[in-house]
Amino acid sequence: MARRPYAAPALTKGLEIIETLAEATAPLTSRDLADRLGRSKNEIFRMVVVLVERGYLAREPGTERLMLTRRLFELGMRTPRPRRLLEAAVPAMERLTEDVGQSAHLVVLMRGETVVIAASSGGTDLSLTLKLGYRRPALRATSGRILLAFQPPERRARLLAEAVQAGGGTAAPRTLARELDRIRAAGVCVASSRDAVGVTDIGAPVLAPDGSAIASIVIPYLNRHGQVPRHDLVRARLVACCAAIAAALR
Repeated sequence: MARRPYAAPALTKGLEIIETLAEATAPLTSRDLADRLGRSKNEIFRMVVVLVERGYLAREPGTERLMLTRRLFELGMRTPRPRRLLEAAVPAMERLTEDVGQSAHLVVLMRGETVVIAASSGGTDLSLTLKLGYRRPALRATSGRILLAFQPPERRARLLAEAVQAGGGTAAPRTLARELDRIRAAGVCVASSRDAVGVTDIGAPVLAPDGSAIASIVIPYLNRHGQVPRHDLVRARLVACCAAIAAALR
């Protein structure tokens, strides 16, 4: 007779709630969660109370709707590999942003989306900085295209499939493949921001010894009236910064 796996109903319900909120496009009420999970509102309510007390969920201000906090993200950043990346990258990014007078973001891929795991605003009077944990479909982000470009063929194909599913895959596959190949050949990506007018994204990968991208760093360069853009200088400093981080991780 096959041995039945151990059951943990409370843990199962808690994980179902977290996973449902992670996939939702907006905060949900306890009733919404109960309906989606096919469970009673009382079952959901008890679990919600615990998850709120533990800091995994929070209520949307002024409503009873629930949303995830950054608790899971923060826990994930404490695991060895992300922690080591942050320890190497953050001081280098801070020196870089002070040097070039622009902000910078350290980004990784997760389920077809880019996630900002570190940011440095530099010592300038005006910069564009994204919140930690900010997510965006990889194909809609300069950082995401850089991360996809610097992957071996099989992994790129798998990550591209996840990225298309996450949204933003409007380009024809061959067109997209050519763009990613161009980024890889250049070693960097300099392109107009997909979000903000007057911003030039300057990005480069942090590479593992096998040449695949662990992360990317993007500088959203603010082009200002009366100032000559220093894109080439910033690009060179960024490439050197990424190389130094990669060396520190070996």
